This record gives sequence, C-alpha cells and structure tokens, in this order.
Amino acid sequence: MGRITVSVIKADVGSLAGHHVVHPKQIDVARQKLQMAVESGLIIDYYVFNCGDDLELVMTHRRGENNSEVHELAWETFKEVTEKVSKPLKLYAAGQDLLAEAFSGNIRGMGPGVAELEFEERPSDPIVIFAADKTEPGAWNLPLFRVFADPFNTAGLVIDPKLHQGFKFVILDVFKGLEVELACPEEMYDLLALIGTPSGYVISRVYRKDGLPAAAASTTRLSLIAGRYVGKDDPVCIVRAQAGLPAVGEILEAFAFPHLVAGWMRGSHNGPLMPVSLKDAKCTRFDGPPRVVALGFQIRDGYLEGPADLFDDPAFDWSRRLAMEVADYMRRHGPFMPHRLGPEEMEYTTLPQVLEKLRSRFKKVE
Repeated sequence: MGRITVSVIKADVGSLAGHHVVHPKQIDVARQKLQMAVESGLIIDYYVFNCGDDLELVMTHRRGENNSEVHELAWETFKEVTEKVSKPLKLYAAGQDLLAEAFSGNIRGMGPGVAELEFEERPSDPIVIFAADKTEPGAWNLPLFRVFADPFNTAGLVIDPKLHQGFKFVILDVFKGLEVELACPEEMYDLLALIGTPSGYVISRVYRKDGLPAAAASTTRLSLIAGRYVGKDDPVCIVRAQAGLPAVGEILEAFAFPHLVAGWMRGSHNGPLMPVSLKDAKCTRFDGPPRVVALGFQIRDGYLEGPADLFDDPAFDWSRRLAMEVADYMRRHGPFMPHRLGPEEMEYTTLPQVLEKLRSRFKKVE
C-alpha cells in the first residue's frame, strides 16, 4: 500500500448571487483539469466539491506534503476556473482568494487554504474531510480539542488502549508565525489557554503519541496576507478515523454542538457553525449562518472511495435547529458586540475606513 498524501486545497474564485454558492460550471472545469492530472500520473485520484462559495479540491498522490507540482496544479486549476468561468459569467468576487500574480513554488501564503496529511495507508483507512464557509481556521479549535482530548466526547480516550495515552497538538500563532507542540492530557490546560483564543492560536496538526498522523487543518488568514479584508478564510480539515484513532461517530459528535465562530456577514460577526449536508452548503441568511460539511472516504491504494455525506442525517436536525435559534438570538444584537466582532478583529475589516472620517472630530476632554 505504501505512503499516501491527501491534499485538500480550497479557494473562493467567484460565486453565484453574491457570496452564496459555487457555480456548477466552475466544478466542471476543475474536474476536467484534475482528470488530466490523473491521466498524466501527477495525482492518483481526486474529488471536487464546494461548501458555500468555496471550491474544494481533494487530491491523493505519493509526492508528499508541500509538493510544488501538486500545489501548482491546484493554483492553475483555480486560475483556469477564474478565467474560463468566473470572469466570463461575471460571478461575484472572481478570483478573490488568488492574492498573488503567479505561482511561486508553494501555494501556502498565496491565498488558497491548504490541509495536507501524509501517512502509511492502513489495511482500512477511513478519513473525514471537513470544509467550512463564512468562518476562520480557529473554528476547528473546539471540535478538534473535543475529538482528540475530551473523554466526554470521545469514549475511545477512556476505553481504547491505543488512544488512552492521548495525542499531541501543534498550535500556530497566526500573528507571529510561531508554533508550539503540546501533549494531552498532561498539558491540557496549557493547550486550552492558547486555543481558547481562536483568532490568534489555531490547531494546525494532531498526532498520536507514537507519531501517527491524525489530523491536519488549514491555517490561512487572508487578511494577514493581503493586509486588508478580502473575505473570510473558510478553512478545511482532514481527520483520520478508526483502528487506533477516534471513530467516525466520535469525530462527528464534536460538531453536534453548533459553537460560535467568527465570520458570517462581511467576516465581522459571531455566529453558530451549522453542520449541514452538501445540498444545504449554501449561505443565505445574513450570508450565513456559517456552515460546515463532512465528507467520509475510504482510502484504497491511494484511491478515494466515496464520499459519504456524513451530516446528511436527521440525527443532526437538533443541532441545526439550535444553530438557527442561536443565529436569531445573535442577529437581534444588530451592530453591537458580541454579535459584531471585537475591536482587534474589526481592524481587519472595512470598519476602520468608516471610523477614519471621524478621527479629526475627536477633541481632548478638558
């Protein structure tokens, strides 16, 4: 079976009717481009889908993480979709996440979000791929903590000897570009001290204590790359499951609680992360509320068997109803915090341009 790499690379390259949903023709062009890459031997298999207005490319190959050819394939796919579909159809925000003029060897830092995981393929290797719309990478902090460190969520941490020793988390400081590795359960409180601030500290990777790769998440903060607000980051995440790792049901359980995340309308509001099926992965009410989809695959000699649309289940109806109650409650705050983000986060939106015109009118209090 050998080592396999799963690369999930996403970008917002334009959407139908505002920041709503990917156009079917965009998916068609992306599929054609990736099929050519399969025929040339660059990648083994692929799957193209969308969550809201974000185009997601899932690719399997044996070239390892951060491979320049695979990253260039994703970049050229997004460029081709933009030029052949988004611009001719005058889709909204065409090419929004493509922040560089030309590919420079690695797609990280160029706008698109990237989650990659290289591992030795097991006799049976299920994975879950998550994609979110209208939120930021820190949205994964709470569910990933629950999956890999919370025994009230993941029974295997208590009763499965292969999980009982716990997991290691790699945390990225998105503002300083520094990372730290913390082990659970022994450093759980230190971990929570960091990831409880999801706008600044994000979980980028999770390993089992013996080094087995368990999860990887995108960490791109578009506003930090561009120096201005250009849309929310809309992250992706890969989580491996079963056989010495959390079960698929334990992984999904972490999303049954629609926790508050930053993003929603104009990237400036807190709202609940609603778990939805692919058919409901389209944001309308106040450009939201934020959505997350979960696709389950089996890896077979590098090929993707699936997907299973894992949130397409009435078991999550209660979560969706709760999310809408929370969305309604938050909306009633209008422009007030805590619905609107705090001042540190609003620095990376268009609000400073509004406040600037008032600056000269402030007078010193005598």
